[in-house]
Amino acid sequence: MKIEHLPVEFVDARKVLQVIEKHDYEAYFVGGSVRDTIIGLPIHDVDMATSAYPAEIKQMFKRTIDTGIEHGTITVMFDNIGFEITTFRTETGYQDYRRPDQVNFVRSLKEDLKRRDFTINALAMRENGDVIDLFDGIGDLRRHLIRAVGDPEQRFNEDALRMMRAVRFGSQLDFTIESDTFNAIKKHSSLLKKIAIERINVEFVKMMLGFAPGRGIQQMLETDMFNNVPFFDRFIVSLKELVHLPIAENIKSEDQVWSLFSISLKLNYDQIKKMMRLWKCSNKMIETTLKIVMGCYAITKNNLTAWTTYEIGLGNLLKANQVAAVFENSIMTTQINDLYQHLPIKHKNELKINGSILIKNGFHPGPNLGKILSQLEHEVIDLQVNNDTDKLLRRAKKISNNM
Repeated sequence: MKIEHLPVEFVDARKVLQVIEKHDYEAYFVGGSVRDTIIGLPIHDVDMATSAYPAEIKQMFKRTIDTGIEHGTITVMFDNIGFEITTFRTETGYQDYRRPDQVNFVRSLKEDLKRRDFTINALAMRENGDVIDLFDGIGDLRRHLIRAVGDPEQRFNEDALRMMRAVRFGSQLDFTIESDTFNAIKKHSSLLKKIAIERINVEFVKMMLGFAPGRGIQQMLETDMFNNVPFFDRFIVSLKELVHLPIAENIKSEDQVWSLFSISLKLNYDQIKKMMRLWKCSNKMIETTLKIVMGCYAITKNNLTAWTTYEIGLGNLLKANQVAAVFENSIMTTQINDLYQHLPIKHKNELKINGSILIKNGFHPGPNLGKILSQLEHEVIDLQVNNDTDKLLRRAKKISNNM
């Protein structure tokens, strides 16, 4: 197969491959960029591989950076652009089911491609567009199949994260998993417990943001993967109800992914925090998710007040409305926008009074100061008092007298 018109993402990188070939070494584009070019998807990363060893690459180019030289990866600076290129290699060991104990540089493209995860990712392409397909990856693209290169059990024992990558690609491409590969995942799904949850998290979120997340969820259920990741093993029945919901049409961000699970599994706020901490989500992600969930409940229960709109924020509310749409409980976005635009202030900083002003006007520093400001903020949002410094001062004195 030859790709006649290469996407623009390859244009500058081709020059690097051409230099290497002029020195009588092999050099190829490999992996996802080749796959996505063949099936017409946008390209994200252009990976390159070569038969030249790192020391040989460094002799060809004036400026290089040892990005990951122990694994054969060099960054070549060419026309002031950095290009990562990796020497063909084989890997052995995998004591931790993730990283190889030993990396050996080789001259053979076939040996390099044999170590890759799936046939659709074991494709190589010359700079002129000629595609090298040693494991029928193109056939699997046509059949819409995720199939391991070689023995799937060996591939997953080398790197157990590949099981998550299988369901992630299944969702992103809307592909089925080939039967032997599927059975190997089911047999070895317990190996996921040996993988850092941060890495599983990345693949899981990508799966949920794919073209067919319901397929990914179904595949995780059928292979027992949900029983081998944190938290979800107690909610298998509820997870099954997600399979046929319109997730892809409405869930567009990571915080919405966690909000979706929070709503679907009927979690309270403490449970949401527990789930997300087990999955090593950032505090910021947890905070945003809680706001989206709060907004989703307000929308669903038709209880969207001025204060909840202010507290949650426009962006989070619009995200919450998309989550609600998964469960057919959304409202018109114009309703949310109108409510937000009619707020007297959009942020606490817009309040025409603060602690310094109160102290200058005779109020004593201390916890009561914060309580007064909080009540003033609520009353401004609820239109009980105008956002005017003099009026807020008078109101503050009344609040203080009643404390």
